[in-house]
Amino acid sequence: MDEDREKRKPVDDFAWQEYDRDEFRKMFPALAKELEEGKGIGIDAYRSSVEEGEELAEPRNFAGYNPTVIDFLRRCETDDEALEIINWMESRGEITPEIAKELRITLAKKGVRAFGPKKEWGWYERHGR
Repeated sequence: MDEDREKRKPVDDFAWQEYDRDEFRKMFPALAKELEEGKGIGIDAYRSSVEEGEELAEPRNFAGYNPTVIDFLRRCETDDEALEIINWMESRGEITPEIAKELRITLAKKGVRAFGPKKEWGWYERHGR
């Protein structure tokens, strides 16, 4: 009995769901396409808290960096400011209506800090090379 316990890995305790390929494609077409193409984003870091991740992240070279909608949202103090940014970026065509809708839903359900801790003045200088 102890041998079985020793052989078990933490991953063995996760709930797994198996799907038929066709069923999976119908339920999650975009995800199925990503998985079948084999392309993806490499994970080169893991953090258990946002603060820890910010401290441990390697300094980046921000020369030529173009801020994303999330970068702008992290500068906001209030939900109203964040909503204004989302609406402005959508009106300029910087984000699609679908992305804007998802951002608004996240904002309404979780608030502006759902996009990450507030980026204060000088953030790029402190986190850059």
